[in-house]
Amino acid sequence: MRKTIHQWKQISLVEEEVMLPTHRPILHTTIIHPGAAVILPVNQQGEIVMLRQFRPSIRKWLLELPAGTREDSETPLACAQRELAEETGYLASEWVALGQLTPLAGFCDEIQHLFVAKDLSVTQDYQRDDDEVIDTFCLSIPALEKKIIDGEITDTKTIACLSKAKLCGYI
Repeated sequence: MRKTIHQWKQISLVEEEVMLPTHRPILHTTIIHPGAAVILPVNQQGEIVMLRQFRPSIRKWLLELPAGTREDSETPLACAQRELAEETGYLASEWVALGQLTPLAGFCDEIQHLFVAKDLSVTQDYQRDDDEVIDTFCLSIPALEKKIIDGEITDTKTIACLSKAKLCGYI
């Protein structure tokens, strides 16, 4: 039994019976999400291109990395390339995949694909979504880390992507 409770854009709220590993069935509600890409753009000076973005769900501005939801049958890399251009006005000629995050596994099936983008160049051919209110700026890695420590950056995908890139030696 699977019932769609609500549909918005590419995201659905679905209720269905799920069999637990204990062989006990439960009724579970899940947000079905097409997945997303998170981009850590590194400019020629070694700074990270960041966003200050208004998030209507929490009615606050967040400092975060560029990211966005996959469209149709778009690959994670194609999504990352599109979102980088749309949100920052940059293209990148060097891309490194860092793996995946499962940010909300308790109630959402979203997978976030992490990327480092380097060798950036400016593009004039970009347009943000109508509901995006974004300022773009650059931060050194120490300044970014200080904002995390000080609680100015609370966005989990940003903290996780930066951590993974650093642990893997890409920054």
